[in-house]
Amino acid sequence: MARLKSSERSKLPASAFAYIDSKGGRRLPIHDEAHVRAALARFGRVSFEDDAARERARKRLLNAAKKYGIVPVGFITGQLRSEREHAVAGNEVQARSTDPATLPTGFVTFLLTDIEGSTALLTKLGDGYAGLLNDVRAIVRDAVTEAGGREVDARADEFFAVFEEGAPAIQAAVAFQRVLTGRTWPDDLTCQVRAGIHSGRPTLTDTGYIGLSVHTAARVCAAAHGGQIVVSGKTRKAAEGSVPAGVRFRSLGRYRLQGLSQAETLYQVDTEGLAADFPPLRAAAAPSPARRR
Repeated sequence: MARLKSSERSKLPASAFAYIDSKGGRRLPIHDEAHVRAALARFGRVSFEDDAARERARKRLLNAAKKYGIVPVGFITGQLRSEREHAVAGNEVQARSTDPATLPTGFVTFLLTDIEGSTALLTKLGDGYAGLLNDVRAIVRDAVTEAGGREVDARADEFFAVFEEGAPAIQAAVAFQRVLTGRTWPDDLTCQVRAGIHSGRPTLTDTGYIGLSVHTAARVCAAAHGGQIVVSGKTRKAAEGSVPAGVRFRSLGRYRLQGLSQAETLYQVDTEGLAADFPPLRAAAAPSPARRR
């Protein structure tokens, strides 16, 4: 990536930078995908004026990553470590990340979760949202641990876990969805979690997992609705013959997931105790493959 010239930098709006200091110095350009990736790599080497400035820059950078379809798992891992080191007692949201050196390699299965309507819940609960989020994380975390999975990251309302096989990931998702379905929340609120599961061969670096399988898992999760478990065709195949009793896969069809060149066949996990009827997936349906004549 070519370094920005002074003339090019001066033409960019303030919104094109993750960090602007009190003197107007503009750092960490985020106006295109290449610079967002560079900013993610450099973030830990930037000296911020205070914690508030660092947090503003972090949020702007993560929003930019989301805009360009970048799943910054390694960046999140590092930031969570930093947050834990600087956390103070109180109502802070509890987050964990795992030493990448201890995570499984080779063909693995990813489970990602996301709280549906988290912004609305935050607006209604205010400071009480931290307690709800910690409760949800504890339920998901317990199910993942019980099924033999490993927590990779927990950030905001998202949770990222990895399993050495496909069936235990499905077991964990079914377990926490059953608990969440029967849970009563403050002020009669509805709190639902979407879950996406995908299997593949990612690359494990010293900062975490990278690769297309990570992106695919995130997109599968984003396509689901609260209370729904959606798995990719690769996970269904990986779990074939070893899924928990009573678990069925319902084909939802082929979908074009954001940022991915190949369409994915997706399945809904159906079993007793979970909702079965949901709106169409939050993704564009792909045309069926042309039949050979």
